[in-house]
Amino acid sequence: MQTHIVPVGFDYDRMIAPLIRDQFDVDRVILLEGTVGSEANVEYSRNIARKLEQDFRNLLGAETVRERLDDVYDYDAAFERAYDLINAELDRDEGVADSDKREVWVNLCSMPRPVSFAFATAAHSIMVERQDDRDRIHTYYTAPEKYLETELAEELRATRDLLRDLVEEEAVDDAVDADRIADRLTSTTDLLAEFDERGTTIGAKRIGDSHVIELPVASFQNVKPFEELVLFTLGEHGEFESVSELAETLADDLNEEYTDSFRSKVIYNVDRLGPGGKGYIEREERGKSYRTTLSRIGQLWVRAHADEDRDLA
Repeated sequence: MQTHIVPVGFDYDRMIAPLIRDQFDVDRVILLEGTVGSEANVEYSRNIARKLEQDFRNLLGAETVRERLDDVYDYDAAFERAYDLINAELDRDEGVADSDKREVWVNLCSMPRPVSFAFATAAHSIMVERQDDRDRIHTYYTAPEKYLETELAEELRATRDLLRDLVEEEAVDDAVDADRIADRLTSTTDLLAEFDERGTTIGAKRIGDSHVIELPVASFQNVKPFEELVLFTLGEHGEFESVSELAETLADDLNEEYTDSFRSKVIYNVDRLGPGGKGYIEREERGKSYRTTLSRIGQLWVRAHADEDRDLA
C-alpha cells in the first residue's frame, strides 16, 4: 500500500501519469492546494486539483483527500505540515505486520520551490529519526516530456505575425473592429518581447522583509534525549548570552544542582549540536562567552516537535 502526498501547482500529467504507467499500488492520495497568488493562478491550480482528485479515484481507485496549504512561500509552515503529514501516514498502520505497512511517497514536481524543498527536507529528517521506517519513505520527481511555454510562445508569434499582416495589408473586414486588432497586436508584441528578454518569469517578489527565502539543509544525525531538552529550552527562550546561562536554566528546569559537572554536560551537548556537529545550534563569540541560539534547521526541528510530550526528569 502507498500514500502519495502531492503538492499541486500547475501540472497535471506529472502528478498522476507516472503512477499509472509504472503501475504503482496507490491506495491513498493527499492533494495540497496553494491559496496564495493571483486569483487566476489560485483558481487554475484548484481546477487541476479537482481533476486530479477525480482521476486518482477513477483511474487508480485511490482514496483521495484535498487539503489547503495557506502560504506556498512560508517554508517553515510547509516543513511543519510535511513533517506532520508524513509521520501521520507512517503511523496509520500501527499493529500491522512490517511487510504490510504502507509506504509514503512525496511528489516534488510541482508547487513553488519552497514547498518542494520543505517537503524533501522534512522527509529526509524523518528518515533519520525513524531508522526502522526509512525504507518506507520516498521522495520523487518526474521530468516532463515537453514544456508548453515555448510552444505557447511560438503560437503567439504566429498570431502576432498574422495580426501584423492584416494591419499592414489593410485586410481588416469592416465587421471587425480595427482598433481591437491593433490593441491585440500591441499587447502580443509587448508580451513576446518580455518573454524573449526575461524568460517565463518577471521580477523578484518580496516575501516578508526579504526577497530571499533561506532553504536550510537537514541534519543527517538523530537527536538524543538530553539534546532534545537543550533544543526545546533554546526554542522557549530564544537565545542565551552564554552556555553557562543556558546550563543554569536547564538545571532549574530539571531541579538539579548547578555543578561544574552539569555545566560540562551542557557544553558537551551544545558542541554536538553546534556547527561542527549536527548543525542545530549557532554560537557567536562575544568576549569570553558564546551567544547561543538555534540555527534555522534547529528552529524547524523545534517547531516540528513542539507538540510532543517531553520528560524533563
